[in-house]
Amino acid sequence: MSVEPYREITFDKEGDGPAGQPAALAALARQGVTDLVVFAHGWNSSPAGATRLCSDFFEPFPGLLAPGVEAGYAGVIWPSMMFTGEPVPDYRALVTVLPEKEPVLDRLTGLLVTAPADEAAFAEFGALLRELTDVAAGEDGRAGAAGPREPVPEFLVGDPVEVCALFTEALEADAGRPEDPGPGAGQGSGPAEGFGEGLKRYWKGAREVLRQATYYVMKKRAGHVGEFGLGPLLGEVARAAPRLRVHLVGHSMGARLVAYALKGLPSGARPVASVTLLQGAFSHYAFAARLPHDSGRPGALRDLQNRVRGPVVACYSRHDTALGVFYPLASRLAGDSASLTRAAGLLGSDDPRWAAIGHDGVQAVPGTVVRPLATVLREGVPASGCVSVDTADVVRSHSDICRAELARVVVSATRTGR
Repeated sequence: MSVEPYREITFDKEGDGPAGQPAALAALARQGVTDLVVFAHGWNSSPAGATRLCSDFFEPFPGLLAPGVEAGYAGVIWPSMMFTGEPVPDYRALVTVLPEKEPVLDRLTGLLVTAPADEAAFAEFGALLRELTDVAAGEDGRAGAAGPREPVPEFLVGDPVEVCALFTEALEADAGRPEDPGPGAGQGSGPAEGFGEGLKRYWKGAREVLRQATYYVMKKRAGHVGEFGLGPLLGEVARAAPRLRVHLVGHSMGARLVAYALKGLPSGARPVASVTLLQGAFSHYAFAARLPHDSGRPGALRDLQNRVRGPVVACYSRHDTALGVFYPLASRLAGDSASLTRAAGLLGSDDPRWAAIGHDGVQAVPGTVVRPLATVLREGVPASGCVSVDTADVVRSHSDICRAELARVVVSATRTGR
């Protein structure tokens, strides 16, 4: 680990962790730590990979802190996953985080390898996806839900041939973009070479559909771990060490995790002094009191930025194709305003209803400050409220976060810098 003192916070998929974790963090305050920076990773294939990311991300911090600041560091390690760019991805990594779904994953892998050119195989593929994601065949994928309840993505309940055809078209339309692995990232984009014609061609899209299905599982898991794991843990830390200032940082779905931790804080507890979201993989309307396109519905995290004593900073980049292409596509297929029959016409559009906070920052929250990275590095982050920072000058892909400039943004938000 590149920094000390460092602690790891571990959770299982239910948000449960080993006993004694809150006490271990509170003990840092008794050792003189004034500020605790907590980082949550996005997709990782192993805890070791997550720890390496924490080490790389934290490395610049000690050299940026003001004299007298005693910082501690913590990494949130939660069961997530990532895909490789192999022609036939190795889905054994999924078994490590979804062991109860091993037979389903084996059969899905078999279908993707053999790519049978018949509708019955696609029908089986759709049924297996619903089993993988615990979505019932009769659930309404078009039901736009208010509040924290997540609508069922229509691509999980729509016609499997239409869905796979749509994602094949999306991958081919995305040909020529820089490869950008990340949540729901379109791996192996470009013409469907080697897949054949007719129905066989659509198995290329089927691989992306499986990525999106597992992304949907992890999306729900990240929010659950944040709300029922990290939030309550921070409440316990606040009771034991009330003067310890906690700063939450999350990347990708880890940004969703730390944001949902605000929802899980005990009533009246305000231990969080700042939040920094790096390429956040959740809606840019999450903190809105009402949605611009539906004034009767709030964002899933309505007004929770008010539970943070300092700023909520969303770093975003237009170079993030994972959030700029495939995130909005899957999101469009989760609402009643974008059916499968219309979605193909929406590919490449800038419909703001479906964008991620890591694509264009916080939206529909009055008073949000928007700044280019250069201005923030020169003048600092505002002391409170929502702040959107355009980091495209240094963030060239979804996973491009181990940057000294981003560390400086975090330190500015924490008010611990030189």
